[in-house]
Amino acid sequence: MKSAISNAHRAVGARLAGELSLLRAKGELDKADVTFELEGTAGQSFGAFAATGMKIVLTGQANDFVGKGLSGGELVMRAIGCAAEASHEHVLLGNVALYGATAGKLFAAGRAGERFAVRNSGVQAVIEGVGDHACEYMTGGQVVILGDIGINFGAGMTGGTAWVLDEAQTLIPEVRYHTEFLEAQEFAAVDAEKQAALKALLEEHVRLAESTLGERLLAKWSEVSAKFVLFTPKPQA
Repeated sequence: MKSAISNAHRAVGARLAGELSLLRAKGELDKADVTFELEGTAGQSFGAFAATGMKIVLTGQANDFVGKGLSGGELVMRAIGCAAEASHEHVLLGNVALYGATAGKLFAAGRAGERFAVRNSGVQAVIEGVGDHACEYMTGGQVVILGDIGINFGAGMTGGTAWVLDEAQTLIPEVRYHTEFLEAQEFAAVDAEKQAALKALLEEHVRLAESTLGERLLAKWSEVSAKFVLFTPKPQA
């Protein structure tokens, strides 16, 4: 059964995350396994600080700061109605998602706003398009973007990896990423282990977020996979 959520509900999950962390610090909790099923439009900071053992599934959409400070929890966002039929064409969450996140996963069957995964240091995330300044100051984790990116991608990024699906094959020629910080590798140049890990993450995205775009990509993987570009930080002096 899904519970209703509205934009009046902010920082959903943060209080529980704090309680779980306190119990762990006292040695009173070894393992948690808590799942919330929600439907509607979440307010700011949905899933903020969600801790290990927490899974929050939202069918609908969310405002800014989704997964702020995510600390081991798992956030799943599914589109609804027309947005579910063409998930990559619709914005599902606002700006500055995963700001300062340290661990956990985010799967969102839709697009995000600007500054996605700023200061992410350990989260694995799959999203279907982002605005400007994505992966800014990122220091760890892995981001997979199944769609367009805005300008200034990867500014200050010193750790982690980012896969971007460049179906139009214009990303590298147009240099829509921060060349001072990032190196770009086409899919064929990446080792088999990393290629397999990308596909596995996409399969998980389809299974959890019920992404129509992800289903389409997996159905013609041998053709589509060649259009992925892997971005890794350049060594800094």
